[in-house]
Amino acid sequence: MRKINEFEIDPMNVTFEPLAGSTFINILRLLAQNRFKIDLIGFPRILYSIILSLSMSPMRFYENIKFDKIINETKIDKHPIFILGHWRTGTTYLHNLISQDKQFGFPSTYHTVTPTLFLSFEKFIKPIVINSLPEKRPQDDVDLGADLPNEEEYALGALSPYSFYNGWCFPKNMGYYNNFVDLKNLSKNTVDNFKKIYLHYLKKLTYFYDGKQLILKNPSNTSRIKFLLDIFPDAKFVNIIRNPYHVFLSMKRNIEKEMILYTLQKPPKWEFFEKSMVDMYKRMFTKYFNEKKFIKKGKLVEIKYEDFILNPLIDIERIYSELNLDGFNKNKEIFMEYIKSQSKIKTQKYRIDEITKNKIYNYFKFTIDKWQYNFET
Repeated sequence: MRKINEFEIDPMNVTFEPLAGSTFINILRLLAQNRFKIDLIGFPRILYSIILSLSMSPMRFYENIKFDKIINETKIDKHPIFILGHWRTGTTYLHNLISQDKQFGFPSTYHTVTPTLFLSFEKFIKPIVINSLPEKRPQDDVDLGADLPNEEEYALGALSPYSFYNGWCFPKNMGYYNNFVDLKNLSKNTVDNFKKIYLHYLKKLTYFYDGKQLILKNPSNTSRIKFLLDIFPDAKFVNIIRNPYHVFLSMKRNIEKEMILYTLQKPPKWEFFEKSMVDMYKRMFTKYFNEKKFIKKGKLVEIKYEDFILNPLIDIERIYSELNLDGFNKNKEIFMEYIKSQSKIKTQKYRIDEITKNKIYNYFKFTIDKWQYNFET
């Protein structure tokens, strides 16, 4: 374990590195994009990723040959349900809960870390994924499993250089990768390529689930509404908001616990990450507020994390009702059992001084005032 600035990093902890499931071509693109700037702490991780990627290349070639034509011809007749919300706002819990309803398909952790292989080689590849995962997420007390729902953003990072999470692997270039959250400051060609890759991946999931409606949880999509509606005009959305004071503190913990498992470069000081995080938050919600008006009436539900945590079943019933989804009564007992199973999860409690409180208010005044939060809310 090495201490670099404020971060404790174990360079030999390589199995959580998201690039391990990436294509070799994508790894080369990312390395070239970052001028091959890998620091000493990143050498074991990039070596592990390259070896694993190369070893899986023949299997990728086989899956592409066998399924690409079928996937390209797959139609997504049932437009997805997108769960929106900044990181650390309860999106995972909401995703896991609704995914108990078997009428929906979702990207699992296995699907997101090996997006090019999951149709053909589950028997061989999934054990590697299972053995590389801890029982709990590093940033909290939430279960982490190969078959549990996850963010398709990880799959996009494994398939392309067009993902927010690539900025956690290459923090010195984080500002560039943040552009893929709101798709700003990018060329039309780049956005078109991103769209093509994203749609292909969703078609692959749709094929895997025999045409089931997909329910997708991806915080980055909070500021991609127009982009998503261009692809899926009948998409439905659930946005979950949380006290911005708590989001700030929870994101700080997330960066300290999770980013250090991804990074291939010496992480900058915390002030760098704070500035990046605050800038991204402002960009995300400015764009969300500007674009949510394009969502058709009856296809957006907004809920509060604090209410949802207190009584998840009430908000789930409301989501089903307002989005005109079938199946709540059929799955009510299943939802209740899942909620009961999560009751022992420990949530982080935060205390801050007045200086920090004022700093966060100045950062997030526009949402704190709009949503009428204070630190204790």
